[in-house]
Amino acid sequence: MMRETNSIRAKLAQFLTILIPILITQAGLSLITFLDTVMSGKVSAEDLAGVAIGSSIWTPVYTGLAGILMAVTPIVAQLMGGGRREDVPRAVFQAIYLSFLLSIVVIVIGSLCVPFILGRLGLEPSVETIARHFLSFLAIGIIPLFGYSVMRSFIDALGKTRVTMFITLTALPINFVLNYLFIFGNFGFPKLGGAGAGLASAMTYWAIFIMSICIVIKAEPFASFRLFQALPRFNVERMGQILKIGIPIGFAIFFETSIFAAVTLLMGHFDTVTIASHQAAMNFASILYILPLSISMALTIVVGFEAGAMRYKDAKSYSYIGIATAVLFSLCTAALILLFRPEIAGLYTTESAVLQMTQHILMYEIFFQLSDAIAAPIQGALRGYKDVNYTLIAAFVSYWVIGLPAGYLIGTYTSFGAFGYWIGLITGLAAGAIVLFVRLRLIERRMHSDTTGKGS
Repeated sequence: MMRETNSIRAKLAQFLTILIPILITQAGLSLITFLDTVMSGKVSAEDLAGVAIGSSIWTPVYTGLAGILMAVTPIVAQLMGGGRREDVPRAVFQAIYLSFLLSIVVIVIGSLCVPFILGRLGLEPSVETIARHFLSFLAIGIIPLFGYSVMRSFIDALGKTRVTMFITLTALPINFVLNYLFIFGNFGFPKLGGAGAGLASAMTYWAIFIMSICIVIKAEPFASFRLFQALPRFNVERMGQILKIGIPIGFAIFFETSIFAAVTLLMGHFDTVTIASHQAAMNFASILYILPLSISMALTIVVGFEAGAMRYKDAKSYSYIGIATAVLFSLCTAALILLFRPEIAGLYTTESAVLQMTQHILMYEIFFQLSDAIAAPIQGALRGYKDVNYTLIAAFVSYWVIGLPAGYLIGTYTSFGAFGYWIGLITGLAAGAIVLFVRLRLIERRMHSDTTGKGS
């Protein structure tokens, strides 16, 4: 369980205890998507393309909506920090009701919109069919996946991030075996190709959801909350509180994840070498993003806990520990990129033209991930304070008002070409990081003056 700490060393130890399992969990979740794509690619290029298209439609939707349910983390962390343990089960259960409602909405809207979206992409008929079947199978797992998002947020908010790490690491072999059975049709199972990856993922989501419920019922400290002993009534007011925090978080995450899809679409008029190089660099960027994202999630927990207990000085210390950790790691990854650019590019391609361009893009990526290393942890700290509206505005402005338009203008009307998009995104992200830092400082000052005012 989370505890009060009195020194920087103790804070760093507690922060790393929470961070490292989150980092492993995020890497594990990325690996599930990676397995789906790679194993589908072993069937045919059409299966690979179908799964890739299906995943690119599903990922922004899922991350955005799951972001709404992440409101559970700061709510529970602050309740625990403030000594209001008895309110935790009610808050969590309203989030479970909300997850069910969101699932139904996604399934209904998805069944109506997916055929229309796929039909407008101009895909080959075989690729379109695979993408549609992949998403149809995936829909079977939406209810447990959203339910698990709530369970995970509850478990993590108590500082027990190792438990969600264990669940995710258990999910990996389950997903691999199910992919092996349904994609390739081994041991008498139907050979579904790329679409089988959707069914395997859906069944994996059911497995981790059931596992998380069993842990919450049986294992301490979760069992002491008696979460499933009595079903509380649907409470509109509490639901409103979750949505008030959750919707800005969800939309901020959606703006961040969808920007890469938008850039990919806008780059469609460049040649194949440029598009391939860009995709390789983007994939590497998304791998590197796991670290600042994990630090952001850990900060939401520790800052929320301290803010709930009104220990604002401790919350401030955690914020700067998180930012310093992220910047330190990003400097290490920057050094790795500088030293091993040919080797990193070689992971994605053997074609010399793509290899050369990917190496060039990786230089821009250094500045991109340095900006990310500052912006993401600050977002996490602000969420811990439940200051979520500002992070939403910052995400929208930095990516969609500055980043994308600047990228388009530089990419279209200057000699930079496709590199212009990276310059635009770096500019937007750096501006967002500065604005978020100013906001964090203002919040900290306000909290400090509140506590000193009360003390006098």
